[in-house]
Amino acid sequence: MKKLLASLIFISSFSFGQSFYDLNTIQTIEITFAQSNWDALLDAAEPSDAYISAQSVAINGTVFPNVGAKYKGNSSYDANQVKNPWHLELDQYVDQNYQGYTDIKLSNVIFDPSFVREALAYKVLGNYMDVPLANYAKLYVNGVYIGLYTNVESISKKFVDNRFGSKTNAFFDCSPPAGAGPTSTNLPTLQYLGTNYTSYETAYDLKSTTGWDDLINLTNTLSTTTSANTASIESVLDIDRTLWMLAFDNIFVNLDSYIGQFKQNYYLYKSNNGQFNPIVWDLNMCFGTFGNTGSTTSGGGPGGPGGGSTSLTSTQKQQLSHTLHSTESTWPLVQKLLAIPSYKKKYLAHYKTILNEVLVSGSYLTDAQNLQALIATAVSTDVNKFSYQSNIANGLTTDTSVGNNTAPGLSTLMNGRKTYLNALSDFTNIQPSIASVTPSTTSPLVGANVSITANVTNTTTSSVSLAYRSLKNDIFVKTQMFDDGAHNDGVAGDNVYGASIPVNNVAIQYYIYAENTNAGKFSPERAEHEFYTINATYPTITAGQLVVNEIMASNTLIPDQDGQFDDWFELYNNTANTLSLDNLYASDSQTNKLKWQFPTGTTIAPHSYLIVWADSDLTQAGLHADFKFSASGENCILSYANGTIVDNVIFGAQTTDMSYARNPNGTGNFVIQAATFNANNQSLATTEIANSKTTLKVYPNPTTSIVYLENNESPIESVQIFNTSSQSIFKSTYKKEKKVGVDMTNYPVGMYIIRINNKDHVKILKK
Repeated sequence: MKKLLASLIFISSFSFGQSFYDLNTIQTIEITFAQSNWDALLDAAEPSDAYISAQSVAINGTVFPNVGAKYKGNSSYDANQVKNPWHLELDQYVDQNYQGYTDIKLSNVIFDPSFVREALAYKVLGNYMDVPLANYAKLYVNGVYIGLYTNVESISKKFVDNRFGSKTNAFFDCSPPAGAGPTSTNLPTLQYLGTNYTSYETAYDLKSTTGWDDLINLTNTLSTTTSANTASIESVLDIDRTLWMLAFDNIFVNLDSYIGQFKQNYYLYKSNNGQFNPIVWDLNMCFGTFGNTGSTTSGGGPGGPGGGSTSLTSTQKQQLSHTLHSTESTWPLVQKLLAIPSYKKKYLAHYKTILNEVLVSGSYLTDAQNLQALIATAVSTDVNKFSYQSNIANGLTTDTSVGNNTAPGLSTLMNGRKTYLNALSDFTNIQPSIASVTPSTTSPLVGANVSITANVTNTTTSSVSLAYRSLKNDIFVKTQMFDDGAHNDGVAGDNVYGASIPVNNVAIQYYIYAENTNAGKFSPERAEHEFYTINATYPTITAGQLVVNEIMASNTLIPDQDGQFDDWFELYNNTANTLSLDNLYASDSQTNKLKWQFPTGTTIAPHSYLIVWADSDLTQAGLHADFKFSASGENCILSYANGTIVDNVIFGAQTTDMSYARNPNGTGNFVIQAATFNANNQSLATTEIANSKTTLKVYPNPTTSIVYLENNESPIESVQIFNTSSQSIFKSTYKKEKKVGVDMTNYPVGMYIIRINNKDHVKILKK
């Protein structure tokens, strides 16, 4: 990436660095089966989608025992071929992973004479929206080289958690569970089919526990979308990602997709922000290999019809209409969105960005040639590759018959597309120009406002907008920019537009969009996937002022406000001042320290405690972090987005119902002891009270019924019991008793504080 302005950082919305999907490195995967008839076992299990246990799988020399293995695929699988696609599940039987990945999917590069379609297409699309990572892997089974595969990151719950910040919401594989074919009648069109989920279940594969109502709501909203009610569809669908997907599928003639005959090979995941996010999948037939649009109208440009059950000719693929299906109700995602003038202009702007960056520049061909050079040896020694892959360089220039389809030469197809598209008025129309994007300050304070200005020409007065957000997975808020001299924009009518936005977090992400009668333009051009960033400043807590004071990673004693026994951690303020936790994050991961942000306005009083439940349940009242601890040991980290670490506690295996606590409180080393929830870690003792001048015995502790308080040296005159919400639930006075008993049988399981003689305190656990 590069800096567009000295004060602005131009960044991708997310980046991933694991070497397992490094596109410049070929992975080596070695599967070992104890059974010699492993292929027959896999073939027998394939119809039921069942796993066979592999004795081991080695990835680049790292060996994993007892791994789930199965064949996958629809048209790419054939029991009579040696080189079938694979699905390996490292943690099917054993809790294990490779660089954080457990789900490995290997595609057999079928129908691709060039051997680069899938890896290349994911590389290109990754510049514009969130996609799986992909590269190559050499596969060996029982020591025999099976061949070179594309290694594609699985679109799993781990994937959506990494990209969209959650994993428990509605999640669909938008391909028919039984596979799509010429006789399929129920396809994932996103048409509204009524309120009964059974009308949808043969077309969509539900990957989450629930979600049918969300999908039905999406299709219903889409069916009624017009220019007058765009807020409705924008609340349930990420329009920008959708337009990028549609533009990509069209420009690269990726018809085994939503815009093709079967309207499939994409996922939908609903973020916490309420929007469904489209994710592209299965790109082995990209670049025109599958040639059926499914349309009964013209499937191409001047080349003529190409719909129904007829595959497009090479010329029709080159001249495929850039607005394919825009008038057809069976493709509502295209029809409804492109009918809205502003959406269509944004679609054309994204389309032109890809056209210029990939086709006009020729970068796709350079990338394809580099990939072929990388894999040349692995392909040449792949005796199980398909017959049309004997000379992969021909796949870049020559049309090749592959089964019932024709795979165009990549450069032949793309050169034809470039010539055809560049001549269309939609891509010769003059776009707005956006320059000199500048914030009023490069380091505003959190809580202040910042003004953004830009020089915009070839636009209409009311058609320049600024979109901004505070967090990666927030929906961009859009506000109009003005050239009226009243928005820090200089003199009215000077083509400098301005708007002011609040700085609600440590980083503000934003972009600018402008349009005129015929065209639109984004700045940066890859927005919303890329954006400008302003890094704000804020006061920070220094190490030692605020500490992780106590952790319970295996809890069956202390309930939260909803009666659930979840993990928790306690913070302690070591200072005499109230501390603000604004902009502070908590996490259980060294590699992702920004898992959960404390709600704005959270404070902790001097020498006081704050409890956070680590239960990944953000729907509950109170402080509930978006992670859970492992009782086998991990981390509890407090940090800021700028890298400042406030505290980092590493703990080992924990004992159920015992806490990991600092002793002395707030400053000491950690010890395993009975919990002192929301109180001094030195206050709990089974036989003594630290502040008492005499010996007080409290037993049994924990108790299931009666707890006895005994003190032979100092008479007991009063006893009061409080719950963890500081409510008094028992109070009694005595006549200088040496021993008293309090019946706790009817109290809920949990922790209680007993006050003796209005001065001494002890914690008791009720089991």
